[in-house]
Parts: sequence; structure tokens; C-alpha cells
Amino acid sequence: MAELPFNPADAQWIAHRYERTRDEVHFRFVPREIHGDFPFLTEEYVGALPAARLARAEAVALARETTAPLRLIFHSAFCASTLLARALDRPGLAMGLSEPTILNDIVGIRQRREVEPKRVAQLLDEAMLLLARPWGTGEAVVVKPSNILNPVAAAMLALRPDARAILLHAPLPVFLASVARKGMWCRLWARELLERLLQDGVVDLGFESHEWFRLTDLQVAAVGWVAQHRLFHEMKARFGDRVLAVDSEAMLAHAPAMLGTIANHLALGEASIGQSLAQGPAFSRHSKSGSDFSAAERSVERAAAMAAHGEEIEKVTIWAEAVARNAGIALAL
Repeated sequence: MAELPFNPADAQWIAHRYERTRDEVHFRFVPREIHGDFPFLTEEYVGALPAARLARAEAVALARETTAPLRLIFHSAFCASTLLARALDRPGLAMGLSEPTILNDIVGIRQRREVEPKRVAQLLDEAMLLLARPWGTGEAVVVKPSNILNPVAAAMLALRPDARAILLHAPLPVFLASVARKGMWCRLWARELLERLLQDGVVDLGFESHEWFRLTDLQVAAVGWVAQHRLFHEMKARFGDRVLAVDSEAMLAHAPAMLGTIANHLALGEASIGQSLAQGPAFSRHSKSGSDFSAAERSVERAAAMAAHGEEIEKVTIWAEAVARNAGIALAL
């Protein structure tokens, strides 16, 4: 097959990775029609697609020539964020980009302290610029970062004063049920998340360092949830109407109304568009596998998790509520 010509002005060439040592942006060609095949824009899913690279300064200069309105979905995991990004992904309305890896690369650079904070801010700003290249006339770009970006979410909004954001979260018991149901690898993920949040210095909940070793997997997961919830509270207080807090259970239970509210907040359209968005394929497919998946099946999964782990989830929820209360963090956004 002939080599695909690289056109950095074409948004289908996703800004995929940032290589600091060579100061280059790596691109992958991801046509719009295959985005639905992948839950995330990570190496696992798009790493084998046609590739190109360009010096960062040159790529950024080209991206500055034309940009689309940038909208952001920040989330605390297991709260239908991938589903929401897909629901808003509609030609003529918006393009949805789910967890682009280039943002994770910059977070890694920050956590390893490879460059000064001012340089991190510059790289973060430029990555958003590269991701906001327009896909279609009049379309916005909706980016759903990984939740490891939450410690820099406020900085992202400060760097982009015209951006608006959703703060999506599941109620704590629902979040814990997801962690319990997904098994060992998800429990390990919860510990990795807490490790990252500790590195970022955003877990100020009154614990001594040795106490982390005494917590169960679900307690660790709950601490991560509470720490992210504090970040969302701080963002709401700082940015006001630029951010909208959304409970995943309310969104799933009242999809037309909630999607209309979300679309209106993100300046994607009037609230009346919610009915049309709710009837799209996002609500009838599994957000990760793409297979058919209904609200009834989602309820069955959750009921099974509660049946198997309900006692632990209930006890950890009560414990986490006390931790949050002692830290002055309201569970309701």
C-alpha cells in the first residue's frame, strides 16, 4: 500500500504523542469513520495506524492558523465519560476525542519534573491547540482527557479562557461497585491512581504516609474519588458558570434532558437537541467494547456487583463520607 501523504493541517492526523528529547509531535491518521472502533486514542488502539512526525514548533505554528472551539469533559472514572464523548460526537456538531495520549505524555513530563512548570504550561497549551484543529465547518472539538489530567484541569481552563467544561462523576457507591466488579486489574489501577495523585500533591485528607498501607483496595479507590471530588469543587468555585457538574446516574436516567443541558452548556446547540443525542448509538452500545449494550444490562451488572461486594461497598462508603466530612469536602457537587 502506498504511503499515506501527511497533511498536518488535516485534523484526522491526530496529535498522538510528544517526544521531549527530540521536541517532536508524533501523529497518527485516524479518520472520523473509525473513531467509533476505539474507546480511547491510546497507543493500544491507534499506535499501529499510519504515522508521521513533525517538529513541535512547526506543528504548533500550523495549528494556530485555524482552530475550533474547545470543550472539555473532566471525569473521575467509571462515570460514563466515554459514552458522553461519543454521544456528543456528531458531524456538524462536534468531534469527540477520548483520552488522547499526548496529554498523558505532558502529565508524565510534569510528574517526573523534567522541565520547569512554565514549560509544562506551554506544552499543555500547545497540545490543546493541536487537538483543537477543526474537523468540520462550525464544529467544536470535545476532548475527554484521562482522569490523570485532573490535577492540571484547572490549569487547562486557565490557559483556554474560552473553553467550557463538564465535571462528570459517579456517586461514590456506584464508583466503588465498578472497581469491585472489574476485579484485580481495576483494584491495581485504583492504587496507581492514588500514587499519581499523591505525586501531584492533591491528597490532603489527614493521612500519614504509613497509613496508606493499611487501607483495603476499595478504601484506596474511595480516597482517589474524594481527592478528585475536591479538585472538582475547587474548579467550580474558581470558574463558576464555565463548568457544569454532572452526576452520571442522573445523566443515564434522564438522558434527553441531561444531554440537552450539557450541549447547551458547551454551546453546541439548544437544549432541544438532547432528544436527538439520546437516540444516537452511544446509548445502545458498550462504550469500551462497542457491542450492543442496554440500560437493563448495565443495571444487571451493577446489581451483581452489589450482591457480591455490597457489604464492603457500604462500609467503605460510610468510612469515606467521614473522611470527606473531616476534610470539609461535600459529596454533592
